[in-house]
Amino acid sequence: MLRTALFAAALAAAAPAVAADLNRIVLNGSDATLGVNAVADEGEGEPRSTGSYALRLYKAGDPSFPFDAFLAGAIRPRDGTLEALKFADIDRDGAPEILVVARSAGSGGYLAVDAFRFHKGVLALAASKSGLDPNADPVAAVAEAAKSRRGRK
Repeated sequence: MLRTALFAAALAAAAPAVAADLNRIVLNGSDATLGVNAVADEGEGEPRSTGSYALRLYKAGDPSFPFDAFLAGAIRPRDGTLEALKFADIDRDGAPEILVVARSAGSGGYLAVDAFRFHKGVLALAASKSGLDPNADPVAAVAEAAKSRRGRK
């Protein structure tokens, strides 16, 4: 009887976290040049306004099983909610980068963007820009950040 009561209490305590996760943002995209399917999602159980996100890449192939062959992934901090997953060649090397865009939950609605490079099986952060105007072009902003970063090397 005590065991049943403890189990019921634990289940009730976990219910709000599970319910909150039903609303978390999950973004999907694919790029033929890179040969990947990408998924970006907010951290499980975290508040919508802050926390982390995961970016996972899978080998593109059979459309019936788009997420079967995991290639690489990364976890990054997040200030706001995920808004977009894009592919753009920000460094003009002929291969697109993977961009994750978030919008702050505060009154300013500022944008942040992380750009990742996927090359020879390695996923690496190429550039990041935060505090962008709510109407800014995140692709142009992170391209400029990548250009500045290359200039410092």
